[in-house]
Amino acid sequence: MANTAGKFGLYPASAGTAAGRGAIRARLPVRAQTGAELIRSRIALQVRLAHLSPGDRLPDAGVIAEDFGMSEMTVRRALETMCQDGLLDRRRGRVGGTFVAGEWAAVAAAFRDGEQAAALKDFHLLLECGLVARSTGELPAHWDADLRAVVAEMDAAEDPSELLRLETCFHLGLAEALGEGVAGEQVADILGQLCLLAPAPPAALLRGENKHHADLLTALELGHLDAAVAALKAHQLALISGL
Repeated sequence: MANTAGKFGLYPASAGTAAGRGAIRARLPVRAQTGAELIRSRIALQVRLAHLSPGDRLPDAGVIAEDFGMSEMTVRRALETMCQDGLLDRRRGRVGGTFVAGEWAAVAAAFRDGEQAAALKDFHLLLECGLVARSTGELPAHWDADLRAVVAEMDAAEDPSELLRLETCFHLGLAEALGEGVAGEQVADILGQLCLLAPAPPAALLRGENKHHADLLTALELGHLDAAVAALKAHQLALISGL
């Protein structure tokens, strides 16, 4: 499974129409993030994964800079911008520092952007389809053990935040399992951006669409490429249509 703890480091909006269901309209290329954008999206991902919670203190800027391999000045500017946007709080004094804003969810909703989110979802689906095609028939033993555990947890989960966390964990874990670690960072970048740009799907929809996670894993285990890709597409389309 992808482990981002301690690290910050294909459908149009009209997908519900017959044309949208019948074709993938990719909006590529997706622009690479700047250093400041990367910090913002990775912090958002940490909140989504419950590695950070509203009110939690972030590591010092120097620690974050070392994790990212970028200058401390870039990190400080990024954190300052997030404070100005209301996503983070800056406190002074002996117990001061930079903290996740208590009203994170409400503030984050202001950054939603349907067009950017659609482009990223397009790219994410294309990336997952490529990973599936590359891996079919060449998977190591027990590659899906953690992923099936996530599927089982989603079937039992009731809390919307937990379902959303598990949905994110599944796709991070899938990228790591199929991409041999290389694709995990790219998927983390995409999902981190989507934490801010796209609204969360309803909990009932996430739980119901968990069946496509299970279908995907079974198709991959059997080496059925077409069925695996179909499960990916069906999952993405259902989530988009349900928003």
